[in-house]
Amino acid sequence: MSRTIPTINTHRLTLRGMRPEDFRRFASIWEMPEVVEQIGGEPWPRSKAWAAFLRNAGHWQITGFGQWAIQLHGQGQMSGQVGFFYGKRDLGEDFDAFPEAGWVLTPDAHGSGLGTEAAVAAHDWFDRVVTGRLVCMIAPDHRVSLRVAERLGYEPLRDTEHEGAPVRLMVRKNPPQ
Repeated sequence: MSRTIPTINTHRLTLRGMRPEDFRRFASIWEMPEVVEQIGGEPWPRSKAWAAFLRNAGHWQITGFGQWAIQLHGQGQMSGQVGFFYGKRDLGEDFDAFPEAGWVLTPDAHGSGLGTEAAVAAHDWFDRVVTGRLVCMIAPDHRVSLRVAERLGYEPLRDTEHEGAPVRLMVRKNPPQ
């Protein structure tokens, strides 16, 4: 099975499929303490980054969706990732059965609105091409990501723990009106 990963352009960025040459940057992003502080708290070793990098490619092949590299116009390297995946985290059928949304940006892009811009573009694509319920998992004190999720139409499902850390599970039944 072969699927084409769409490229999405916005005013300031391009969402594109990850390429083999992106792995070094992908791994360095997941090593940044400022990136992982709200996502598990520990920098990833290269082996975990490699498994996630390959898992992303597999999502596009198997499900027809996945995560894109976020690339700012005029820059050669990725500044983060955005998209959808099946996390299968054993958090219950009301969560695990649905595609999970995620967004990650490098610290130098924080506070610029690029995360929202990327997430809105990805969700617009999902709503046109895949459709259906989405979920996301956010640290309950990560106010910036919670605001992005609310703007995208997510509502709280429940608070719980994942891998020993508190998380807020959210659900998006329909696109925002």
